[in-house]
Parts: sequence; C-alpha cells; structure tokens
Amino acid sequence: MKTTPLTLDDWRGVFAVPPLAWHHDSPPSLDLDANQHIVDHITAGGITRFLYGGNAHLYHIPLRNYEVLLDWLSEQPDDLWMIPSAGPSFGRAIDQALLLRKYDFPCVMLLPCNDPRDAAGLERGLREIVDAAGTKLILYLKQEDHFGADQEAGLDVMARLVEEGLCAGIKYAVVRPDPNDDPYLEALLQRVDRRLVLSGMGESPAVAHLRDWSLPGFTTGSGCLQPQLCQGILEAAQQQDFKKAEALRALFMPLEALRTAWGASRVLHEATELSGVARTGAVRFSPRSRQRSDSR
Repeated sequence: MKTTPLTLDDWRGVFAVPPLAWHHDSPPSLDLDANQHIVDHITAGGITRFLYGGNAHLYHIPLRNYEVLLDWLSEQPDDLWMIPSAGPSFGRAIDQALLLRKYDFPCVMLLPCNDPRDAAGLERGLREIVDAAGTKLILYLKQEDHFGADQEAGLDVMARLVEEGLCAGIKYAVVRPDPNDDPYLEALLQRVDRRLVLSGMGESPAVAHLRDWSLPGFTTGSGCLQPQLCQGILEAAQQQDFKKAEALRALFMPLEALRTAWGASRVLHEATELSGVARTGAVRFSPRSRQRSDSR
C-alpha cells in the first residue's frame, strides 16, 4: 500500500468503499482470498483508492478481526491507497489506535459517533486519537450536528484540525433533497480548502458536487461492481463533459435506490456476490443484518 502523505492531487479521484467478505465459520474470520478478488476487480476498472468503513461494517468489527484486516491492507501493492476506519466511540478508537500505530497508514477515517457530544470534547478526543495512532484523520460528516449542536463551533474545530495538519481530509455525506441547496456545506467550504473535501454519498450527488461545488472526487459503494463506469463519471466531469457524467451516473441509480430502501451496506454485500465479483458470505457485525445460509 502507499504510505506517503496524501497530496491535493490524491484527493482528485474515486475512492472505493468496498464490503468485506467473510467465511461461514464461528467465531467469524475474514475471507482474505475473496477480499483480494474484490480489490483486484476494482483496480482492473481503474480505481486505486480504497476506503474501508461503513460498507465493511467496521463500526462493529472485533479487534482480533480488525488486526487481521490491517495486516492484509498493509500488504497490498504500493500503488494503492488502502485506508481503514476507526471508531465510532472514543474508547474503541483508542484501542484501535494502538494497533494502527504498528503500521504506516497515511491516514485513518474516524467513523461518525451519535453519542452525546460537543465540539470541545470531540476536539480533545480527536487529538488524543491522532497522537495514539501516529497518523492523520479523515473526518466523516453524516449529519449537521456531528460535532454537536453548535454548528459554528464544530466547523471551527474541523478548520483547526485541518490547519494544524491533524486532519487529512473530510468525507462529506450529509444527505440533501437538492445537493445544490446545502448551507452547511457552504459554511464548511468557507473554512476548509474544498480540495480536501470528498463527496461522500456515492453516485447520487456526485456530479452535482463535482460540477457545482468543485469538490475533487467522490466515494463509491456501487462503483465497486462497475469500477470502470464509475471512474468514467470522474473523468467526464474533469473534462467538463457533464452530460456524459450524468448519463453514466444514471446507470447506478437503480442499485442506489435499492441500497436506500434496504440498507446501503447490506445490499452492496449481497450484490457483490450475486454479480459474480466474489463470494462475500454472511453479513457480519450489522445489527440490521440477516445471516445467510452457506447453501446459497
């Protein structure tokens, strides 16, 4: 895997957010061969940036499996960005930080926490996590009160962390009926260089975020199935051919609709196997999941 710090150019890309494949065993273990098939399929389609987070159910993964995952990510080819996540709770992230410190990950994404919080407490916690892990953070914003009820204070915290070099970038995933009507994103971009802010909700708002907000890249789950088409969205947008970008985006919308209706990570997990990319096994560590039979 790449271990050098991410530059501004590195954010100008598509970041695959893949599922994790598991064996049908107890206690559960990662199917590293199947996960390698997923990585190889995505890289064959032109995507070389990987971000393991919600689609991989890292909110709940036990530490024993987490360390296996870190080992496997660290052994990937040195032309690939392989970025894990930590958290979402402070205590969990600190435990994971002690494992992360053994490796040379350029950054780690902090999963969003819904526990009681405020901007000052989060700032102290994030600084401790950075110090313990020895690496920078990607902040993952899924709602406006992610840094507490005081939005201005939260935005100021993010700006300080970026300015001090503790935050490498921000994954922006606050859902809007109209992605062009987003005062919170506007306020964020007044404080943080937009070249460090990824569109973080897949294909649905990707073209609008690239075209109208000048964000550098986007994350994708559905693009793990058709990476070449997903990469084509970015390339068309970079060439200012937004008609083509919108046409490619439309191809992903049926699957995105299913993910919205039934659960984004669960549907992607199932679709990865049904499409023939790799056998993913049962969904693990998701409280909303249903275990699948090995006979399927």
